[in-house]
Amino acid sequence: MAAARVRCHSNAPFTRLPQSGHRNSPTLPISPNRVDFAALKSPRKFLLSIGDGSSCTRRVSGSCLKSTVRAVLDEKKTDAIRETEVEEKRFTCVMKFGGSSVASAERMKEVAELILTFPEESPVIVLSAMGKTTNNLLLAGEKAVSCGVSNASEIEELSIIKELHLRTVKELQIDPSVFLSFLEELEQLLKGIAMMKELTLRTRDYLVSFGECLSTRIFAAYLNKIGVKARQYDAFEIGFITTDDFTNGDILEATYPAVAKRLYDDWVDDPAVPIVTGFLGKGWKTGAVTTLGRGGSDLTATTIGKALGLQEIQVWKDVDGVLTCDPTIYKRATPVPFLTFDEAAELAYFGAQVLHPQSMRPAREGGIPVRVKNSYNPKAPGTIITKTRDMTKTVLTSIVLKRNVTMLDIASTRMLGQVGFLAKVFSIFEDLEISVDVVATSEVSLSLTLDPSKLWSRELIQQELDHVVEELEKIAVVNLSKGRAIISLIGNVQHSSLILERAFHVLWTKGINVQMISQGASKVNISLIVNDDEAEGCVEALHKSFFESGDLSELLIQPRFGNGSPVSALQVEN
Repeated sequence: MAAARVRCHSNAPFTRLPQSGHRNSPTLPISPNRVDFAALKSPRKFLLSIGDGSSCTRRVSGSCLKSTVRAVLDEKKTDAIRETEVEEKRFTCVMKFGGSSVASAERMKEVAELILTFPEESPVIVLSAMGKTTNNLLLAGEKAVSCGVSNASEIEELSIIKELHLRTVKELQIDPSVFLSFLEELEQLLKGIAMMKELTLRTRDYLVSFGECLSTRIFAAYLNKIGVKARQYDAFEIGFITTDDFTNGDILEATYPAVAKRLYDDWVDDPAVPIVTGFLGKGWKTGAVTTLGRGGSDLTATTIGKALGLQEIQVWKDVDGVLTCDPTIYKRATPVPFLTFDEAAELAYFGAQVLHPQSMRPAREGGIPVRVKNSYNPKAPGTIITKTRDMTKTVLTSIVLKRNVTMLDIASTRMLGQVGFLAKVFSIFEDLEISVDVVATSEVSLSLTLDPSKLWSRELIQQELDHVVEELEKIAVVNLSKGRAIISLIGNVQHSSLILERAFHVLWTKGINVQMISQGASKVNISLIVNDDEAEGCVEALHKSFFESGDLSELLIQPRFGNGSPVSALQVEN
């Protein structure tokens, strides 16, 4: 019988899936001829023109054919033989929304409207917990340790959490049964903590997971109510596999294929917008719920982006992108339009709250741009983060402040010519699981700062510091200084002489003593250590000089004297 051409007719947009995307062959129930397919745009429907001029329409769930496929047709079934690639009309981007973006029923409605303003997108949605829910969960857990079992249900923060979520469900007019069992389980967990009189790191992770589990269920229910088919997912149930480092788990490579398979398979079976819990994973040995560290929802989003090979990762915050400094320190901070992954990683690590420190790694590995936008001001251009950008006219990108830092000065004549001295020093920190931020060395001394985020409570901080000093004093003279801050200058370190000259002049005019300086191996960061109580004034003064003086681009092309100083560098502040 004559061969026929099969063409796909639809107004639906065709979205190209990157080469790394997951693909499945379609199954087509059609008749007994050899037929050539030429599918164009439809995500799910094909119009078949058979040799005798008759036609029929058949539905194919979730698939678009990029090129030709040959099928053997039978009256009751079809065996489709793929001759060339099949492209799926599936996910195009990840859209991650932080806690302030979904802090109330009104905010959830606005986020839903925002998502619907991009009809050409097929997004995966990642959500944080509502508002301050994570903080309230932690406070509730700490109070439960000492309040007694009979008083656990009366903890103030538990009441705040219940009231917020019940009010949100009522205002969204959705069925509260979608999450009531979680509130009951949360109360029982707090009673268990009260009975045991301890809050372990493992229990702490399980406790804070309730925030994301609640917010995603409420939001998915609301989308379904307004006619947008959505499906809720707990990240720890769809393949997010981590180390068993509770409160700070690292995502393992097995996560990527597992997440891709689960989300794609569900989409093929029954297309719906995935609503995924941010911040959470499952320990690969224990099988227990783990968390990815504060701000870990960003890492959830970039991990999904890499797993699915998507076109873009969108991180929606409550600010207009990545800024030139913290706007709570200096209100004239402005958005940075473009960043590299390296710059963004340094910004996050040294204190910028906009992004999670580890979130850039999956995006960099997948070559996927990250766009940081403001959910309160979606028309603002935001910040685009990519692998490379034109840095020829860039001096400084942003100034970041990290507070409450402890500095250690370690001096020993044993360092002279001794093999393994630095290894001994850093093994002490490794044994105590304390992270080191900034390091500077000389022939006989070593200066470094400690990351306070790796220490879990004020009492433990002092215990850890005492132990560190005790161990280090066995091999060196140690001077410990608290109340320090790290000011990190992120930008084009090829111009480090210009940056340092300008920075030191600014700080000199303010009478600030820089106690330590370090240039990062990433080549995009210079860190200065100052007293914590002077740090905010330093950031403001540096911002005025680098971002508001208007003369830095001129300095880049001016002739320089033999000592390396630009002609007008020391005239700027006078």
